[in-house]
Amino acid sequence: MTLLPTPPIGGHALPLAHGLALHGDRTALVTAEGEVSYGELARRVADTARRLGPGRRLVLLPGANTVGALVVHLAALSAGHPVLLVPGDHPEAVAALTAAYDPDVVAHPGSGSGSDSGEWRIEERRSGSAHSFHPDLALLLSTSGSTGSPKLVRLSYDNLQANAESIATYLGIRDTDRAATTLPMHYCYGLSVVHSHLLRGAGLVLTELSVADACFWDLFRTARGTALAGVPYTFDLLDRVGFAEMDLPHLRYVTQAGGRLAPERVTHYAELGQRRGWDLFVMYGQTEATARMAYLPPELATAHPGTIGVPVPGGSFSLEAVDETSGSGADVGELVYAGPNVMLGYAHTPDDLALGRTVDTLRTGDLARRTDAGLYEIVGRRSRFVKILGLRIDPQQVETMLESRHGLTVLCAGDDEGLALAVVREPRWDERRIRRRVMEEFGLPARAIHVHLLPELPRLPTGKPDYQAVRALSRPHDAGVLPGGAGPDDLCALYARILDRTDVTPDSTFVALGGDSLSYVEMSLQLEERLGHLPTSWHTTPISELRAPERKNRGGRRSLETSVALRAVAIVCIVGSHIQLFELRGGAHLLLAVAGFNFARFLLTSAERRERVRRTGRSIARIALPCVAWTAFAILIGADYDINNVLLLHNALFPQDTGPRIHLWFVEALVYILLATLALLALPSLDRAERRFPYGLPVALVALGLLTRYELVGLPERAHITDAVTVFWLFALGWAAARARTTPHRLLVTLAALATVPGFFPGEPRREAFVLIGFVLLVWFPTLPSHHRINQVAGLLAASSLSIYLTHWQIYPILDDVSKPLSLVTALLFGIAYAKGADRLTRRLQPLPRLAALRTAWGGGHRTP
Repeated sequence: MTLLPTPPIGGHALPLAHGLALHGDRTALVTAEGEVSYGELARRVADTARRLGPGRRLVLLPGANTVGALVVHLAALSAGHPVLLVPGDHPEAVAALTAAYDPDVVAHPGSGSGSDSGEWRIEERRSGSAHSFHPDLALLLSTSGSTGSPKLVRLSYDNLQANAESIATYLGIRDTDRAATTLPMHYCYGLSVVHSHLLRGAGLVLTELSVADACFWDLFRTARGTALAGVPYTFDLLDRVGFAEMDLPHLRYVTQAGGRLAPERVTHYAELGQRRGWDLFVMYGQTEATARMAYLPPELATAHPGTIGVPVPGGSFSLEAVDETSGSGADVGELVYAGPNVMLGYAHTPDDLALGRTVDTLRTGDLARRTDAGLYEIVGRRSRFVKILGLRIDPQQVETMLESRHGLTVLCAGDDEGLALAVVREPRWDERRIRRRVMEEFGLPARAIHVHLLPELPRLPTGKPDYQAVRALSRPHDAGVLPGGAGPDDLCALYARILDRTDVTPDSTFVALGGDSLSYVEMSLQLEERLGHLPTSWHTTPISELRAPERKNRGGRRSLETSVALRAVAIVCIVGSHIQLFELRGGAHLLLAVAGFNFARFLLTSAERRERVRRTGRSIARIALPCVAWTAFAILIGADYDINNVLLLHNALFPQDTGPRIHLWFVEALVYILLATLALLALPSLDRAERRFPYGLPVALVALGLLTRYELVGLPERAHITDAVTVFWLFALGWAAARARTTPHRLLVTLAALATVPGFFPGEPRREAFVLIGFVLLVWFPTLPSHHRINQVAGLLAASSLSIYLTHWQIYPILDDVSKPLSLVTALLFGIAYAKGADRLTRRLQPLPRLAALRTAWGGGHRTP
């Protein structure tokens, strides 16, 4: 008798994942390292489910075609934990979605290699959950492939089960079948292959190898593989490797989805299958339908190769008239799908995880008609229509015309300015001839048609057409950011310039690209200028999701990030007080709290420990190196510094000194604090603690820092307010403020500041009030009302605050006797100029960021041959 596993939390679970043990000792997984039975898989799933803990929690899983990833996925679904399945091969997407949805648990790959990569590490970021979930919520998938867009599809347990049942029914999946994982797990098509075969007790040939790799076919034959799945690009790869001549005696069926396969290609593969004894299933679907909505029965493929076939079992289609179909015939309309696999709805924020069903039918956005044979045919895409010079153009019709009439392989994208065509090079066809054909057929002028001949078409990692890349072909590579431009292309150029990166895409985020507090100032001001406002959490939002409001701000009214404003005000107060133009001290100590605040925002990302350590080290270098350079120069021109100042050691070696050599105490203290924090978070145990208790850890560090602030531990006599050890609590307090996500959390850090700042500067209540007011603004007001002119000045001052602090000691005395206001302005302007010069020099000296390696699209796995 087979025992079922322990009932899931609250009774919510995916039956196909919960009932693995029912298949007994049958082979569930075949990898290059060996086989795993259903019984063994069920045991691993149960063990991992216990590690995920009691109570429903949001589990973020980077998808991979490995045993470890599959076990975590099934464990979460079997135990009732909603899964956020993200592209495991796209760190930027992982970072962006982690920041956007704040998962309770994050799974990390094991230490093994190959498909059987060992037990995955479970990172618990908190006990319990920070979220509320609808009882039906099972899975969150992106509609955007490898992007980090926060727009996700909410799928229920019923959606997943119904779709798997439907696919298994029309494919006729048997328990003797073995399907290769030729598509990524985070892609709904690839995931549907996994679910439908596990449902029937069939086997999976689990691999990350590409179909272009000879090792893939060795494994497929050894495993007696019966099923292959592919997107159109997969079939291009199959042609290249001589698939038609391969001896695959156990192959029963090949499935195709993920984009339109040209009718002649469908006919070719359908006839090949008839000769070799396997069936071709052409399918149609979307993530919003959990994967599949239609399939073309194999026996109809040669007669009707241009159609998507009939609805899957349990589903139905209807056609709704829309404006775009006028003139296309009364039988054309938008394809609308209904069935048990239609999603619950979309999620844009964590609050949406508590929503129930918000849609009952799925408007696909595809224009279709029903043929006389009762089959559905896609004739266009509603959302791809563009209007050029008053003419409504469907780029898909342009593709179809060039492919069907002239045998060209084409991708066409456009906007209201014109069309961009990517065309695979063919003999006798040049840009001019292709442009003429489009002009004649669609009545467009030559200037609106941009043709680009390429060796192959640009594709996404899933193998689908990359229309964003096609549009980019018509954009001059050396074009700068257009004045006032706010489109994704303009913003990508802006990010690339400010962050000095060559790998910026519309899916990138500021944090994932390694942005820090130094570049944050300029970026936030530039974005605010272009968009007319500064979106909340813009630094963790993909570029493609940043939008200008429908009505732009009138006049010069703007908002200014509070941290930017504080940095600008603080540095002016520091310099002005030192010149004795006015007396408003406390700026340096407020900047320490702001530094802790920005440290948590930009360096404590969801990246792996080594990456966080690397980024923190780079930030320390960006602070220390300009200081070392200027101090050495200052000695040459007669400043009262010595080698200890150059090496940033004076504060540590001479803590009681109050002379000119203590001028750089702030930089030294900040570097020491960052180095200590770096050393702590380099420890795996503390790295895990910070991820699990993102607010609790800095609060604990505040408490630890107060021991030295109140001199409760025995330390050598030191200068109280300028020593890194005694001011550390301010940095930790800013860190805690950045992690304060709730009102009680913000109240706690505010009360801590109100209780501990007074008395730190004996006899200087104005100084204490300055620090407290600034800190309260930082905690409670993310932005302040401003004007675009003020923003420009504040941005320059904040971005250059470190350089101004370094250089003003040598600059202001030059004009101090002439005019103190002029001395202040001169010191500020010189510091800004030094910051600009240092930044340019740094960019020239550092090697260019390594270009991202070109990846073979998902034609059968991650790896290239």
